[in-house]
Amino acid sequence: MAEQFDVVIIGAGAAGLMCAAEAGKRGRSVLVVDHGKKPGRKILISGGGRCNFTNYDVAANNYVCRNPHFVKSALSQYTQWDFLAMVGKHEIAFEERDHGQLFCLDSAKDIVKMLLAECDLPTVSQRYQADVHAITKTETGFTLKVNTDTIHCQSLVVATGGLSMPKLGATPFGYQIAEQFGLKRIPTTAGLVPFTLHKEDKEAFAELSGIAIPVVVDAQDGTSFKENLLFTHRGLSGPVVLQISSYWTPGQKVTVDLLPNDDLAETLAAMREAHPNQSLKNSLSRLLPKRLIEVLIARGDLEDKPLKQLNPKDITVLADYFHRWSIAPNGTEGYRTAEVTLGGVDTDELSSKTMEAKQVSGLYFVGEVMDVSGWLGGYNFQWAWSSGYVAGQYA
Repeated sequence: MAEQFDVVIIGAGAAGLMCAAEAGKRGRSVLVVDHGKKPGRKILISGGGRCNFTNYDVAANNYVCRNPHFVKSALSQYTQWDFLAMVGKHEIAFEERDHGQLFCLDSAKDIVKMLLAECDLPTVSQRYQADVHAITKTETGFTLKVNTDTIHCQSLVVATGGLSMPKLGATPFGYQIAEQFGLKRIPTTAGLVPFTLHKEDKEAFAELSGIAIPVVVDAQDGTSFKENLLFTHRGLSGPVVLQISSYWTPGQKVTVDLLPNDDLAETLAAMREAHPNQSLKNSLSRLLPKRLIEVLIARGDLEDKPLKQLNPKDITVLADYFHRWSIAPNGTEGYRTAEVTLGGVDTDELSSKTMEAKQVSGLYFVGEVMDVSGWLGGYNFQWAWSSGYVAGQYA
């Protein structure tokens, strides 16, 4: 005998659990299925185990999407303040960090516990290690084969996430469902991800591994972020690199202002006046890590000489080099370390008000599976809460 539910949600992550709680509150009979052993795996490891669950300042321009207006409806229907009210109701202690980012004071487990408590309704069931291996559309909804069970539902919500962090169980299943029902997909790539470097650059900068400096990075499309850049054994990381990676395409260079809080031309001219016999290396090492300056000299990018040997043109050239340092990444570390997947189900296929597929009644997509990717800083979780909430009002 087939089991009957009003709503089946595939995926017990942030968006799926939010949707389940909301649909359950409407009295809908809900089944959440997930192929993993437990819910909220990505929540648990996020933010170093503290979960950057939202941001005080959320707007449409914090998201990457082919249709920049798509996110507006859901974000206005369920805001960061609505989520903070839920956090308050469950008495979860949190703290604000840079740029309005909000983290659990204790553990990301608090957020998973809260979502499970919200789902603790007589109408909401959950099944884990449950593999969905067939979905068919019926006159009244959908039929699913889940492990050895047959399940009927009126509404089907796809909350399967993207491809990032495959070790946590990420799969392309959500895209396959979209494809089965004829929905278009925007090609996917890794986002919020460290850069790898070409062999020569990688070898030169590997010895700087662990050094972080505040910079401004510009992508070729004009997008700019000011944050810390971190040198790693494999390339470049740090918040500024993760942010700009979502706006970078292979083959492009990025431009880095290595001294965003300084006017190097003015500073060097003043240094030359005060200490004409001081070497360029020692002068620059007062502004930037000495090891970085030594690497740039060893590469032949800079020539060490006393400051008194610099003419005004030399100073202009040096200032331009440091304020517009250019490097071409070889690629990224890929989905293995990416925090988000760029691309996904084309939002033109979905209603921005309800998350329902325009051409397939009863089929909904929420969270990272669609072509919506947030900046670093709690924006991807806020999208999960907002899109999950909205679908939960209609599914």
